[in-house]
Amino acid sequence: MTVNATWPEPLQDVDRSDEDLRAWVAERIHRLDADGRRSADTHLVRLDLPEDWDIQLYLKDETTHSSGSLKHRLARSLFLFALVNGQLRPGMPVVEASSGSTAVSEAHVARMLDIPFVAVVPRGTSARKIALIEFAGGQCHVVDGAADMSREAQRLADELGGLFLDQFTHAERATDWRGNNSIAVSALAQLELEPHPVPRWIVVGAGTGGTSATFGRLLRYRSLPTSLCVADVENSAFFPGWVQEDRHLTTGSGSRIEGIGRPQVEPSFVPGVVDRMIRVPDAASVAAARHLSEVLGRRVGASTGTNLIAAAQLITQMREAGESGSVLTLLCDPGDRYTDTYFDDDWVAAQGWDLAPWRTALAEMLPLGVR
Repeated sequence: MTVNATWPEPLQDVDRSDEDLRAWVAERIHRLDADGRRSADTHLVRLDLPEDWDIQLYLKDETTHSSGSLKHRLARSLFLFALVNGQLRPGMPVVEASSGSTAVSEAHVARMLDIPFVAVVPRGTSARKIALIEFAGGQCHVVDGAADMSREAQRLADELGGLFLDQFTHAERATDWRGNNSIAVSALAQLELEPHPVPRWIVVGAGTGGTSATFGRLLRYRSLPTSLCVADVENSAFFPGWVQEDRHLTTGSGSRIEGIGRPQVEPSFVPGVVDRMIRVPDAASVAAARHLSEVLGRRVGASTGTNLIAAAQLITQMREAGESGSVLTLLCDPGDRYTDTYFDDDWVAAQGWDLAPWRTALAEMLPLGVR
């Protein structure tokens, strides 16, 4: 067919389309979708409280993901975000700054996608987590402290010609809070047939801030009366940064509760969606993890203990105010990753933590059973 129409002058026209690259990206997105469909939604565990309280406490059990933790959702979202934004190419290594569970999940997803993966982890990360990263095909690059992780991860990515996924910047924007892979959509749907289907409180910790952003945005989008509480830990900048409304606040030291708490307020933390923050002592977090482990008959990580302490505080205040309702929080990762730390009595004693008073107080405040 002959076309006679022409422009008055030539247009600048550069074509960078690459059918092979598009096919490679499409195949990896297909693998991510397949992984999501293979995985049943994570369970909602109801913890029994005295019936006359008319208060229910639920744990969204994220340990049932194939990589074992809440961070599986984040890992899939970050890789999907990089793929659809044209940031990844065949053979390009991916680098992440992570204290453990995110790296474990990202190593799992990277292996599924045939993408080389390197985790930059702080010295002191549990040996169990490092072993899990390496078992999933990842490599570990150790730095002295949490404050050095992101800078070193970017340097390493530049040196290798790779991509720094940067969970602390991209977590809140990579996750589709209204639908695909959203923990908030899933949890609220699972509560629909419960006695109090719209929770009074949702309690989450903050590592990147992505989970709190996901829940907080959906609560506002749906115009729900549910309040969002973020539980923070010692040495973390999130609590004082939120209280002082200072996004640049730093603490100069890292968190001792793996997976949550940061020495600076990370870009993914969205303070405007948070209604309340509670700072939990590290000894309390570990005591609560041990207590809940005995209730459930399986070990849970210390970040779950942080959540439980904050939930206990809120439930006690609900009782004092004569309120009924439900409280939802997260079971973030399994405690078998911490056999040589949080569940080792000698290691705990070396930290100077006395768990007994916290365990006694928690048992009195939350006489728990499981349903």
